[in-house]
Amino acid sequence: MEEFKWEDRIPSARELRGGFENADDILSRIMGSDSSSIGSDLLHDTLLAKSVNSKRIKRSDATRIVSVTNQKGGVGKTTTTVNVATSFAAEGIPVLVIDLDPQANTSSSLGVRQRGKGIYEVMTGQAGMQEVVRESPIFPSLEVAPSSIDLSAIELEMAGEPQREAVLKKCLFSYLERSGKKYEYVFIDCAPSLGLLVLNALTASREVLIPVQVEYYALEGLNQLLRTINLVRLNFNPDLKNVMMILNMVDRRTILSRKICEAVREAYPSLVLSSSIPRLVRVAEAAAAGESLTSFDPSSPAAVAYRQACIEIAERL
Repeated sequence: MEEFKWEDRIPSARELRGGFENADDILSRIMGSDSSSIGSDLLHDTLLAKSVNSKRIKRSDATRIVSVTNQKGGVGKTTTTVNVATSFAAEGIPVLVIDLDPQANTSSSLGVRQRGKGIYEVMTGQAGMQEVVRESPIFPSLEVAPSSIDLSAIELEMAGEPQREAVLKKCLFSYLERSGKKYEYVFIDCAPSLGLLVLNALTASREVLIPVQVEYYALEGLNQLLRTINLVRLNFNPDLKNVMMILNMVDRRTILSRKICEAVREAYPSLVLSSSIPRLVRVAEAAAAGESLTSFDPSSPAAVAYRQACIEIAERL
């Protein structure tokens, strides 16, 4: 019988040199031919995370003021505001978030609950912006002007005020000028309406980010919102020019979700970001914990998608 010799069976280091697979090669070989959604999703998420995390977010020389708005409820405005803002702040980029929704979910998600005065007092002239802006405990480069339920009555209280659509703009611009703080981004989280609060946000902003929930009625109301934005631009704020849409709650497993994404991109090709946010339970878990995905689970596919969106937003000037 022939003697078994290990050295006859194992290639030498010289023979193997240059022949080892890296992690991506192995994953592609294992999953690349897998027709299951789990395998393809895992491969997609792994490769996307590697690509996104290898990039840096472009810094802004000027302060970019962005309203996050959609008159429809439940489309992810607060979630978008929280996770986009924290994705920028995680890079050390100075960010101010103004919570203009009376539900105050953005404030609580960023760890800032109103104690005393908030944005309601600012808009009613009872306080200056510098008195209410507070640092978020999540990131030192993130600050918040918190909201409260009192804000829900502001439309009645300001009904007779002159130039009531520009109250927030005056307060914000005065604060930016006098405080000496150099924010690169100011995000304004809006209530689900087209009322006075949203009008104030649009009048104060130079850009708009519209979260679009990927569901059957996704396109319903978008034309009305865009007409409103255009009216504000024509009548109150000629600087309001950059409009962006982000597809939210995308279920990659369903044909319907893919078709809706295609329909929105076809209808608004220049407005829709190439990045999209997947529908994952991790997003809801972060919200339930009162945190952003950036702090709760920065490696999750949704957190990676938000960072990818920030890279794209930073390039859109």
